[in-house]
Amino acid sequence: MSTSSTMLSLADKQKYIENYDFPYCDESSKYEKVTKIGQGTFGEVFKAREKKSTKKFVALKKVLMENEKEGFPITALREIRILQLLKHENVVNLIEICRTKATAQNRYRSTFYLVFDFCEHDLAGLLSNINVKFNLGEIKKVMQQLLNGLYYIHSNKLLLGDRNYGPPVDMWGAGCIMAEMWTRSPIMQGATEQQQLILISQLCGSFTNDVWADVENLELFHKMELPMGHKRKVRERLRPYVKDPHGIDLLDYLLMLDPKKRIDADTALNHDFFWTDPMPCDLSKMLSQHTQSMFEYLTPPRRPGHIRHYQQQMVNMQAKPQDNSYQDRVY
Repeated sequence: MSTSSTMLSLADKQKYIENYDFPYCDESSKYEKVTKIGQGTFGEVFKAREKKSTKKFVALKKVLMENEKEGFPITALREIRILQLLKHENVVNLIEICRTKATAQNRYRSTFYLVFDFCEHDLAGLLSNINVKFNLGEIKKVMQQLLNGLYYIHSNKLLLGDRNYGPPVDMWGAGCIMAEMWTRSPIMQGATEQQQLILISQLCGSFTNDVWADVENLELFHKMELPMGHKRKVRERLRPYVKDPHGIDLLDYLLMLDPKKRIDADTALNHDFFWTDPMPCDLSKMLSQHTQSMFEYLTPPRRPGHIRHYQQQMVNMQAKPQDNSYQDRVY
């Protein structure tokens, strides 16, 4: 038998793909999209309702496939595998993966979705609404939940093989989010890496060996224009917003420039901030007062606070013109 006689025709291939039933992967038609609630470099997120059975709401995260030439993106596979392993009340729950049916209309390319439990709000959406007021006990609860989730993830050591990732990266992010609970806008948000480094230096001090051992030995240290002469001002700058002394103290430890000096999630959870009055309190009463869902995607951009105005003035004074090449953001 010749090779050509065993090959499927294009029409047969298309029919095979159209009728192929993916095991363990239901069709997305089981869900009805309600509205888009998120969009960014990660893709799109939709609020959807299950058509049959429970009719519960879920969140559908579309897997970006437009630029894929070698099948399902490896980054999405990693995300799915990690989420399948993580089961904790403070880590978003992955319910399943679903897909659209491959047809001529979509050029026989299925679209895949990650299906998550639906949350009525995201934190950025809540912080965007001036009518949402967090008292100190509620702020403590939000941060306690965040740190509990990080402690669980870090304890599993799922990402320690990544050269560019480590638990201190997450702890820095936790510090930025904690500060934002009071400032209601991002405290350090540069448009480029250069601007980001300027903002960090203004708040946390300049990058020197005195504050970060061997920082000058890092690969990119001498390739970046790093601001010099800045003293650390975390407590001074944030004290007008954060009145609680234990809160300021925890923020100072979370925003240490040297990753080795930055506290981990376990140490943060044992900080006096969480063990002095007012104690972390339940959020349900406060959230029950807001019946309409709040998501960052659906709200107008937040106005920058005073700390951002000051930082931007300093950036404008120090930043040099940037070229149009791709710039990734440093957090």
